[in-house]
Amino acid sequence: MTSGTIIHSGGCHCKKVRWQVEAPPSVVVWQCNCSNCSMRGNIHFIVPSSRFKLIGDSEQYLTTYTFGSHTAKHLFCKICGITSFYIPRSNPDGIAVTVKCVDDGTISNVEVKLFDGGNWEKSYEQSSIAALSKLNAFLLSKLGS
Repeated sequence: MTSGTIIHSGGCHCKKVRWQVEAPPSVVVWQCNCSNCSMRGNIHFIVPSSRFKLIGDSEQYLTTYTFGSHTAKHLFCKICGITSFYIPRSNPDGIAVTVKCVDDGTISNVEVKLFDGGNWEKSYEQSSIAALSKLNAFLLSKLGS
């Protein structure tokens, strides 16, 4: 485990999908206003995919929805319908973790940043979101924490 990070556990409402993610106790989350995120009220933090692990037989309970560019993979539980994590368009090599799906007790602080998904390309270019799924950038940001 990287210095400054801990293991967070979480999952969906019915607990059929469970996972662990390595991230700091203080997270920066993204509130996006794209058509999908705004309807779901999704607020998420992004980690390199190597920092995320499905637990047990969770994979058999997942199904995927895509739209538009089909780059984002919106995974949700087949039983309860909750999207506790997904593969974001901004970071197809990473995982977006729904902050409200992290089990209580390990997140100490949440800083919210806005991502204008209604103007996706412009917001992507102006934000630092693309770097969040890169392991080197992830490690460097933790050293500064």
